[in-house]
Amino acid sequence: MEAASHIWSDGELVPWDQGVVHFLSHGLQYGTGVFEGIRAYHTPEGTAVFRLQEHMVRLEASARAYSIPLRWSAEQLSEGCVELLRATELESAYIRPVVFYGLGTVGLQPSDNPVHTMMAAFSMGSYLGEEGMKRGITAMVSSWRRISHTSLIPTAKGSGGYLNSMLAKVEATRAGFDEAIMLNDSGTLSEGSGMNLFVVSRGMVRTPPVSSGILEGITRNSVIELLASDGIDVVECDLARGSLYTADEVFLTGTAAEITPIREVDRRQVGNGDPGPMTRKVQEMFTAAVSGKTEEFRHWLHFV
Repeated sequence: MEAASHIWSDGELVPWDQGVVHFLSHGLQYGTGVFEGIRAYHTPEGTAVFRLQEHMVRLEASARAYSIPLRWSAEQLSEGCVELLRATELESAYIRPVVFYGLGTVGLQPSDNPVHTMMAAFSMGSYLGEEGMKRGITAMVSSWRRISHTSLIPTAKGSGGYLNSMLAKVEATRAGFDEAIMLNDSGTLSEGSGMNLFVVSRGMVRTPPVSSGILEGITRNSVIELLASDGIDVVECDLARGSLYTADEVFLTGTAAEITPIREVDRRQVGNGDPGPMTRKVQEMFTAAVSGKTEEFRHWLHFV
């Protein structure tokens, strides 16, 4: 991660090095916060944030789900994001807003603690590497199960819940894989450590439903809409682990991961071992949309 010039902190732009909190902040002690991951892209018409309002609306919803009072509206947060990007002068960026409980009681009940909202923007390339985007990555099915609807709120981006994702990711990388794929408590496919999952078999594109414990990803939704515009329906359904081993193509989607092919799962080659035609189609359509080259989806771009 490269340092930028400023941080947006509770409505103020402060120098990067001042974007700090007390170590006894409730959000650090217990993970009592929510966050978003957003990307801004360089286009021929200048910097544009991809689906900015949808991300901020989801941040609002996550805060509401975890009963964290949020002082700022989605519109105000979007304005803050644009202000931050202008201050940092970044042509493309990864943007991370976080809402969290600050310093106060160290007990579990945080209602008397102040709530802070901070946002950073910085340069970041491909989350899983440029080579992974081109050739595909390796993945393993994790021994850790995805957090369930009975224990946390997988449909919201709660900070503490990502300890579950971290366990899966660390397990995978220690075993020599690039990424983890997680099952839910029922044993069906859920998602990657921080990305949504798509499986392609005989031309049919399928993805696990929200009921499987996934976060309803904005990139996931974009892929579904992009393929629909090309006459390709995506089926949301429960998927067995074995469907990974018999698939022609498997790919991950997410703000950080964008569209990342998987070439191998549990040391089994996916398809012919190269990113398949559907995956390449999705990559091309997504790249065109985020760079402002697809008129039908220009409403997804918020120009800075």
